[in-house]
Amino acid sequence: MQIKRSGKRWGKVWPILALLVTAAVVLSGCYGSQAKGWSGPASADGRIFVGSLDGRLVGVNASDGSPLWLDEEAGTLGTSDSGVALYGSPAVGEGLVYLAGYNGKIYAFVPETGALRWVYPREGNLGSSIAAGLAVAQGRVYFVCSDGSIYALDAATGDKLWMVETESKIWSTPTVDGDTLYVGCFEKKLYAFNTGDGTKRWELETGGAIVSPVLVSEGTVYFGTFDRYFYAVDAAGGSLKWGSEVMGGKWFWAEPVIYNGVVYAPDLDGKVYILDAASGAEVTGAVELDSPISSAPVMVGDKVVLATEDGYVYALDTASYQKGTPLIDVKEESGEIAKSTSRKIYAPLSAADGVVYIKAQTASEDVLYAVDVAGRQLLWSRSLVKSEGD
Repeated sequence: MQIKRSGKRWGKVWPILALLVTAAVVLSGCYGSQAKGWSGPASADGRIFVGSLDGRLVGVNASDGSPLWLDEEAGTLGTSDSGVALYGSPAVGEGLVYLAGYNGKIYAFVPETGALRWVYPREGNLGSSIAAGLAVAQGRVYFVCSDGSIYALDAATGDKLWMVETESKIWSTPTVDGDTLYVGCFEKKLYAFNTGDGTKRWELETGGAIVSPVLVSEGTVYFGTFDRYFYAVDAAGGSLKWGSEVMGGKWFWAEPVIYNGVVYAPDLDGKVYILDAASGAEVTGAVELDSPISSAPVMVGDKVVLATEDGYVYALDTASYQKGTPLIDVKEESGEIAKSTSRKIYAPLSAADGVVYIKAQTASEDVLYAVDVAGRQLLWSRSLVKSEGD
């Protein structure tokens, strides 16, 4: 199956696409020897876990940001792997916290202590970087390598259950729904695999590269591509349901969210496209946030919480489609954390119990924020840079 779009714009798009990929490589962490990445927070059971810029798993209490672990070795990836860049957010499930390293290794930690439970592969690495996050479901950990290989591990032991190879470069975090794993790739394809044994169920050729995780809701897969359109595909058979008439100004990098039959699709052009989930028609004009959106939004009640790269966080009202004033501007936040005009937000957001968790970063520091959405109040903020005593 194939999605066909007019190719008249591609002469202009491809040079800019090359620049975008180059920029992504720069963001990927070639800042000397220090690790980089855009790992976001994950919340579970009153605790927040996040991958730091210096290559550690950090665990804090959701209530006040205090550290979960006092042992200085907790959350570390091992002395030989210090400085590992972390792009995917941690995944929590099956009693452990899982983290993928750009060095081609998967780590599983005990959430209560930060102790390393297992690592895969046991020796060496997979021979390819991992630039995406993981999915945990059905007692298994699913992840992809940049070279296009897809793995399933036993979540308790880290033993390999299966591996399949594609001919595609993959940066997209896989999505599991029921017994199917969905993942997009750079070579303009969307794949669906059986989670049990890795057999391919279908593939769909799209109009552009897919780098964001796809959204699966009520039997439909939603995603945007680098052709600047947004799509809905039948989850069971891979047939196209609709392609949006509206075209984004740039590329869809962040995962969308859906609420009450409406899809909210952030774009690197700084706009949020608001589409009818059944037809793909615009429900209203795109909401302008004035800065690229590469951070995946979250739903908090009936609000779509979004973060822009320039450090503003908004709660978009799903009744009026108004963005209102920012919940927080991380560049202007003061108090325990010093002001920084260069602090950016690239990492996906996380939310629990009405609070949104945001990781913002500079070239040398990352900071975690907790914001009460209804009260529009900063609850706490914590630097993730390791210091003496941490």
